[in-house]
Amino acid sequence: MKLTGRDFLTLADFSREEIMYLLELSKDFKKKKMRNEPHAYFVGKTAALIFEKPSTRTRTSLEVACAHLGIHPIYMPRSETQLARGEPVKDFSRVLDRYVDIIIARVYKHSTLEEMAKYARIPVVNALSDYSHPLQALADYLTILEKKGFEDTKVAFVGDGDNNVAHSLLFGAAILGLEIRIGSPEGYTPSKEVLELANKLVKKNSSGAQIIVTNDPIEAVKDADVIYTDVWVSMGQEAEAKERIKVFEPFRVTWDLVKHAADDFIFMHCLPRHEEVTEEVFESDHSVVWDQAENRLHTAKAVIAALLS
Repeated sequence: MKLTGRDFLTLADFSREEIMYLLELSKDFKKKKMRNEPHAYFVGKTAALIFEKPSTRTRTSLEVACAHLGIHPIYMPRSETQLARGEPVKDFSRVLDRYVDIIIARVYKHSTLEEMAKYARIPVVNALSDYSHPLQALADYLTILEKKGFEDTKVAFVGDGDNNVAHSLLFGAAILGLEIRIGSPEGYTPSKEVLELANKLVKKNSSGAQIIVTNDPIEAVKDADVIYTDVWVSMGQEAEAKERIKVFEPFRVTWDLVKHAADDFIFMHCLPRHEEVTEEVFESDHSVVWDQAENRLHTAKAVIAALLS
């Protein structure tokens, strides 16, 4: 399957066949790493890593992925570029595409990525925006595929249903054909636009996915095979911290809550963690967060290789 030259801004832009291809490619790269098999297929290529937000997993996984693929990564925090002085994104993008082979950007606003993709002739990869986090979701679905498979699998996301991680999980489930429940407080469920797009993706891919949105955390996790949560206060929301913690308190992932899930459920979290999950659940045998974090490396390789191949 050929994805050369495509942008990777949201999973909604890809078909089931294309996402499955990326997942299989990720599994192949994972095997190569386990066997210490060299896979520097892109020696001489260069990647610009533009970061408006700080990061641990995203930056490290991408820099290591580039290094293993033979690509030279250039880390570019926004504060050290002319973007910080007001250079138009479209000008910045047209300069970069004369120097590098791929742009990977972690930004505050999704519109920044869309403008980069519009003006750059090279692939642009979303390393996180306010709307979508497709690299994370691809690693999440690789983890689910490895641990549970996709047939009849029920995924419960508990917490802020209108954030980038929830959006990407929702789009992935809609395309791949999983049942997904979003359990969020009133006012924090996915937006009308996001849900409409997710339902269109179900029909477009004839996936048979089921999408359930509820304000009851117990209803969300009942008989679930996967329980997923994320931070309640994302970067840029610090001023709302007290109010958000109060609102989300009933949606904390506790042992009392997960008792309603399937006996062999897995717990997932994109990290870093805060007050949204108890230590008892996070450190339990059900937790697969470290495998999930590792998979960020393998899926990053798959996306970069597919777009440059």
